[in-house]
Amino acid sequence: MLSQICLAQIKVTPLYKKDIPPTIHFDGRIVNAARFSYKDGEHIIIVTETGIVNLKGDDSFRKADLYAYQYKISNGAFTLNWQLHDFSGDCGVDPKAEYIPNTFAVTDLDNNGVAEVWLMYSTACRGDVSPANMKIIMHEGIKKYAVRGTNKVKVSDKEFYGGKYIFDDAFNAGPKAFKDYALKLWNKNLMEKW
Repeated sequence: MLSQICLAQIKVTPLYKKDIPPTIHFDGRIVNAARFSYKDGEHIIIVTETGIVNLKGDDSFRKADLYAYQYKISNGAFTLNWQLHDFSGDCGVDPKAEYIPNTFAVTDLDNNGVAEVWLMYSTACRGDVSPANMKIIMHEGIKKYAVRGTNKVKVSDKEFYGGKYIFDDAFNAGPKAFKDYALKLWNKNLMEKW
């Protein structure tokens, strides 16, 4: 299911698996897929998760992966501009690698004619009520921006754990609009829902 925020000038169209050209390879189950047109051309973005996968033939060690692929379309050819892969691997308890619903977006917050693609997800290997790793990854063209930290969990009626984050150098040096958008996205999705 496509969940997106986009500015009026960016045309974003949802894609279904049958709409993706057979020459484009991707791993996992599609979470979001879209085609978008903007000043810098035509693009396809495919966002996937594997879910929990057993390793070594049993469920004593499991993993979960997530991926994203962004292709530029030029004269009918597809060129991979960037891809993302993150995971929780060799986990003896409960692995997690999931995109956070309703956070995928295509924007041009700095109005420079290059679309920004926003992805937010969490990863964990845990058997208790502890925070998961949480990230916002944004690509403006091929340039990557990242916010890394943990979500926040409620451990008792009045006690919470986690919730810290760090902007990478790209965000710190980039336009204020990027940091503002990322911070709103982070705060909106800070609390883990069980």
